[in-house]
Amino acid sequence: MNTVSANRKKLFRRPSDRLFFLFGLLMLCSEVWKQLTLTFPVGHGVYNLWYFPFQLCSIPMYIFLVLPFVRPEKIRQALLCFLMCYALLGGIAVFADTSGLHYSYAPLTVHSYLWHFLMIGTALFSGSVYATEQPAGFPDSLDASPAPCPSRRLSLDVFAAATALYLFCCLTATVLNLTLDKYGTINMFYINPDYPMQQIVFRDIAARIGNLPSIVIYIGATISGAFLLFLLWNAVLRILSGITRRRADRKQA
Repeated sequence: MNTVSANRKKLFRRPSDRLFFLFGLLMLCSEVWKQLTLTFPVGHGVYNLWYFPFQLCSIPMYIFLVLPFVRPEKIRQALLCFLMCYALLGGIAVFADTSGLHYSYAPLTVHSYLWHFLMIGTALFSGSVYATEQPAGFPDSLDASPAPCPSRRLSLDVFAAATALYLFCCLTATVLNLTLDKYGTINMFYINPDYPMQQIVFRDIAARIGNLPSIVIYIGATISGAFLLFLLWNAVLRILSGITRRRADRKQA
């Protein structure tokens, strides 16, 4: 029993890692159910590439499955930042136009709503985990380094790494779109240049300036939206830092 317990501790170094992995398994199992349901009861045995699980809202599932096993702190911070900013943005933005959440089969519609609620909840949980992993002191500015552990702040470098992951996902989505396009309708990340933009606001932009420029604007707007959330998270972390400092000062007094 002691050996099993020790192995578990080695596998999951932090209590949050077990929850992250549980989130990943939950999302994976529900995604498998979704794919099977879309292929057989709904698709009558024909797989529809449109529902291939590689949208922005699918990425948290993959991150949750690998995050507990990531050892380099900088990579862990980047993954947490991605969840806190990009995943949270994706979970919230979908409610600006819920038409994509609705299916002809009611359980799939329920699944879509629950998936995005889970995205929002787990993004907030990721933020709380990030906050608890901070040192006692926080920087007063984005460029200031806290003396105890400068690598554990939500810095611009961390956001840049999360953005690099987002752009890599966009590149992967583009490769999938252009490679699998001949086998069916596919529009991963909604940036397939062969299909008109469908996202609210951006479809109107596409009608005015063309599809490809609107895709570039869409990617830029996503990064800008994530950056606003990054600034909001930093404000929250600074507030928490102030509370922690005041408590520490009271204890010393």
